[in-house]
Amino acid sequence: MEVMEIAAMLGAKIKEDPRIVRLNDARAKYEQDSNMMTAMVEYNAQQTALTEEYKKAEADKEIIAAIEKRLEELYMTITTSPAFIEYNAAQEEVNAFMNEVNEEITFQITGERPCTHDCSTCGSDCGHHHHH
Repeated sequence: MEVMEIAAMLGAKIKEDPRIVRLNDARAKYEQDSNMMTAMVEYNAQQTALTEEYKKAEADKEIIAAIEKRLEELYMTITTSPAFIEYNAAQEEVNAFMNEVNEEITFQITGERPCTHDCSTCGSDCGHHHHH
C-alpha cells in the first residue's frame, strides 16, 4: 500500500473519532447560532472601522473609545456564549489528538518521541532524568 493510500485511510478513520464528531457538531451549532453570527459580523465591522479611524491624520479619540468599548462588549458576548465555549473546547481537544497522531508518526520515522513540556505524556522515556 502506498503512503497516500494509508494517509487517506488514516484520515477516514480519524474522521470517525468522537473528538472529531464533537467538533463538527459544535461547529454546526456555533454557525447556526444567529446571535453568534450577528455578533461576529458586527465585531469584524467594528474592527474595520477602528482600523480606518486609526489611519486618519486626525483620529477622533471619542470615536476610537466608543468603538473599543463596543468591541469589548461584543468580545465578551461571543467568548462567554455556550456555543463558542463548546466549539473552542472541542477544537482544543482535536488539536491535542492530532498532535498525538503526528507524534506517533514522527516516532515511527525517527525512533524518538518529541518531548512535550509534561514528561508524563511520553512515559518518562524522553531522556529527561526524573529525580523523585
